[in-house]
Amino acid sequence: MEVTALSVGKSVLNGALGYAKSTIAEEVALQLGVQRDQVFIRDELEMMQSFLMATHEEKDEHMVITTWVKQVRDVAYDVEDCLQDFAVRLEKQSWWRIPRTLLDRHRVAKQMKDLRAKVEDVSQRNLRYGIIKSSKVKTAADKFSMAGTATMFGIEEARREQDKAKVDLVQLISRKNEDLRVIAVWGTSDVLRETSIVKRAFDDPKMCNKFQCRAWVKLMHPFDPIEFLQGIIRQFYIYSLRGAGEIRVTMGAEVLQKMRKMKADDLAQEFKGHLNDKSYLIVLTDLSTIEEWNQIVACFPNNREGSRIIVCTEHVEVASLLCFGKEGGVPEHMQLSVDHSLYAFCEKVFGKITDLDDQYPELVEEAKLILRKCNGLPLAIVTIGGFLAKQPKSPMEWRKLNEHISAELEMNPEIGMIRTVLLKSYDGLPYHLKSCFLYLSIFPEDHSISRKRLVRRWTAEGYSSEVRGKSAEEIADSYFMELIDRSMILPFKASFGSTKGIDSCQVHDLIREISISKSMEENLVFRLEDCSVINTQGTMRHLVISSNWEGDQSEFENTVDLSRVRSLTVFGKWRSFFISDKMRSLRVLDLEGSSGLADHHLGQIGKFLHLKYLSLRGSNDVSYLPDSFGDLRQLETLDIRDTNIMMLPKTITKLRKLRHLHAGRKLTYVHEPEYIEKCLNLHACCAALPSFMLGLNGASVIPRGTRKLKALQTLRVVHLAWGNAVLQEIKKLTQLRKLGVVGINKENGPEFCTTISNLKRLESLSVQSDGEQGLHECLDGIHFPPKNLQSLKLNGVLVKLPKWIGSLHNLVKLKLRGTKLLDLNAAIQVLGNLPNLAILRLWWNSF
Repeated sequence: MEVTALSVGKSVLNGALGYAKSTIAEEVALQLGVQRDQVFIRDELEMMQSFLMATHEEKDEHMVITTWVKQVRDVAYDVEDCLQDFAVRLEKQSWWRIPRTLLDRHRVAKQMKDLRAKVEDVSQRNLRYGIIKSSKVKTAADKFSMAGTATMFGIEEARREQDKAKVDLVQLISRKNEDLRVIAVWGTSDVLRETSIVKRAFDDPKMCNKFQCRAWVKLMHPFDPIEFLQGIIRQFYIYSLRGAGEIRVTMGAEVLQKMRKMKADDLAQEFKGHLNDKSYLIVLTDLSTIEEWNQIVACFPNNREGSRIIVCTEHVEVASLLCFGKEGGVPEHMQLSVDHSLYAFCEKVFGKITDLDDQYPELVEEAKLILRKCNGLPLAIVTIGGFLAKQPKSPMEWRKLNEHISAELEMNPEIGMIRTVLLKSYDGLPYHLKSCFLYLSIFPEDHSISRKRLVRRWTAEGYSSEVRGKSAEEIADSYFMELIDRSMILPFKASFGSTKGIDSCQVHDLIREISISKSMEENLVFRLEDCSVINTQGTMRHLVISSNWEGDQSEFENTVDLSRVRSLTVFGKWRSFFISDKMRSLRVLDLEGSSGLADHHLGQIGKFLHLKYLSLRGSNDVSYLPDSFGDLRQLETLDIRDTNIMMLPKTITKLRKLRHLHAGRKLTYVHEPEYIEKCLNLHACCAALPSFMLGLNGASVIPRGTRKLKALQTLRVVHLAWGNAVLQEIKKLTQLRKLGVVGINKENGPEFCTTISNLKRLESLSVQSDGEQGLHECLDGIHFPPKNLQSLKLNGVLVKLPKWIGSLHNLVKLKLRGTKLLDLNAAIQVLGNLPNLAILRLWWNSF
């Protein structure tokens, strides 16, 4: 808990200090005549931050320090909220001109003095209780060493485990036994890849010296005995002739040439003869059936030279049959499977290989739920299996464990070891990653979390900041990959449509339990779920309303302090009382996928002056945004995809910090039979009708003045709306990296080509035609295509590929739909010359 408190405290202080040091804070202080208060607050926060840095590196676990750190954190939150509020109101010039100017200024100045008093009080408390002790100051070298150790702790722990597993395998291979022994290892292809424990043991110098013949063979299917034996013999000579003289190399080549001409029986005899008086180590991967094994094992003589065969298989049945009933069967640490966890689990619970479907059908569903929580984590499978071995084999007992796994991890010493090990990985995270990791507890169990959604939310929350020319969003994206590399989050979908490789992630159920418990300790994330009411015991920052919460408005208002909420995330059904004008500090409003949201629920949206991230994605009943939307001057991300918002309000042009604007519906391919079937659904028909009547084809229309949104990097999907005016607006958005448009035709084609040539930073372009004419000759005028273009989607009749496509040397993904290309060979030749093209999607009528 202490480490978490320190990390979150440091993260919050970073945000507060950012505002305290900002030019806008100095301007506010100057206008209000409270410069001394602002400087005092800034300096005190800097001292507090320095102390937290030292304390975190010392891993001090004193309860007094922990309590003080939490108080520092709460004060830092207050400082950040107030300074940000001052800054936002200062930007809104009309606020200073209203008749109540003097009263408002007096109120703000009083708040600043109250803040100073709070900061001073917390600082004095430190001196009063002697929290900071000079004796604990370490040298710079000590701090560097400890910080490095903290950062690498999780990695070092995993490395030590792998080293131990390799040593165990080497000992198993080297065990004094002259007979030929077979060692079975089972797991997924990822686990059994060549960088695995088995490969490291195979390459160990002791193994190289111990065995006269060594070979690593990946079995081909269907199995070919001749090819198999020739492959092994070839490897024998490769390993034995390394560093040998020219004569031996020549002799080896002659033997291999001779064996290529042999028949199967002769080759088998020659093979056995070659091994008759030699020790050998063979690793076989991808063994899929016992029938294959029966053919293979007949080739290997038991010459009592201490030879070993290691069989790696993804099939648990094969592994179990190979080692069943044999002394020194598969050791526990070698059971590396993720997909076949049931085998290890049942063996631990019942002490033997057990078919649950046959012998305990009533336990099958509960076992699946338990294993889903373990998600292939060997430690969890073995520990929980060992615990259940001592419990009654009844569905009720197993169900209790499933329902209260979080409490069991904390209170049950037999299972608590899992939590202890997982906490070591968490404790090894640097403080900035701890905040990002705890934020993941917002999302439901087994939820696929979009990478972009998460990164942009982190950015809106202030978890990252610009560093050496890298934007805050780029830094946040590097945090995402760092958590992936540390296995704190798992890649969920390596999408074919992504140029980055990983589109989304998931959190392992047991690691998620750590995230939930830690975030609750810090009053960071508060979840309303089921029918239970939990006392928040303090100010929480992130409110999550789960799909299964069924409380009423009175319960909601009595349970939650809304005044300090920074993010509101709703899963499931929306209710009007979820949002309140008390949420003065709201930065993130994420309603993606929630149902029941309507236009009138957004009436007070303009009051949330600090809002940076707003997602209404999938809200079919929302058809317009109010004019007050223009008051959201801090907004950076707006996602209104799959809503009925077709015309964006004119006031959107006031949002000068807007970076990402996602609009439009997935209704663009109306000619497809599957979509027509979908539209037979009345709700889908009603949603699509206005778009069809206006000829927007699922896109949205942007107003005049959009060119003022100079920070805009993403704009899609918009309709070019019956003329060149929209293109004139888009042409001025020179920071655009992603653009999606609908409505290209011969009239606006030339202007569109000029616009694209002007967008030098463009990385992704999606173009859809308007009418039967399609894109034919509409794109030929792009003489200077963006050099950084990585993704290109073309939808509409082309007849032939534009010449400029051949110059897109950075293009990674190309999608063609309805292009009706006539010369297939010419098109393939152009595409074949694109050096970085990795993803080619040829959809309906592309040729």
